[in-house]
Amino acid sequence: MLWDASALDGYAIEASDGRIGHVSDFLFEDDSWIIRWLVVDTGNWLFDRKVLLPVSALGEPDPSLRQFPVELTMQQVKDSPDIDSDRPVSRQHETHLYRHYGWAPYWGGTFFSVGGGTAMPVVEAVPQSRSLQFDAAGEAIQQAEGDPHLRSAEVVTGFRVHATDGEIGHVVDFIVDDADWAIRYIKVDTNNWWPGTSVLMPPRSVREIDRPRRLVHLDVNRQEVLNSPPYDPSKTVDGAYDESFLTYYGIRWTAA
Repeated sequence: MLWDASALDGYAIEASDGRIGHVSDFLFEDDSWIIRWLVVDTGNWLFDRKVLLPVSALGEPDPSLRQFPVELTMQQVKDSPDIDSDRPVSRQHETHLYRHYGWAPYWGGTFFSVGGGTAMPVVEAVPQSRSLQFDAAGEAIQQAEGDPHLRSAEVVTGFRVHATDGEIGHVVDFIVDDADWAIRYIKVDTNNWWPGTSVLMPPRSVREIDRPRRLVHLDVNRQEVLNSPPYDPSKTVDGAYDESFLTYYGIRWTAA
């Protein structure tokens, strides 16, 4: 099922034995355009601490209750490594999280299917007391720079979008598929260039995300955007639109 990422913001997270907080952000890879982590605000339960949860732990979102079930216990989440929400998430920190939950990281491993159509890695649980071996220089670089491909949906929302021949608007949302947590479309508000219009762009059209300048650079020109299938924000993206969109851009969705 397709969801606006913004519509899932604030959804409660229900562990197997109680509520742990609510969704405050999504972290996605800008090369695969797959959401890898939920940022969960734990509120008063853990004194406003934020935690990262892998999407492989998620059940199906429940729109009637505005919540996600997760296949974790409150104690597992409480014992997870802390994150600094003001700094980029390093690959080292991601590795610590996967080791904590006893799973293989998404950048390698074998997967099996779990409830909700997601994939969960199969790996022997690693005792938390086991130290991780990292190259000192590489670790320092990762801590300073973070994972270069991991992006915050909240941060990228609002970035200006540039075609090859000029600006077309700014990012207002992402449409994601809860079957594999891939970002299928990027919503762009084009009012400053093309009044009264919003467009959807395929993630594969993105050439670069320039965080310091708050820019998203596309590898298509303005005319290609103008000629793309018309998008009505008041309507749900259906199969007919999806087919015309894919045909126009000559792409196929593929699972990660």
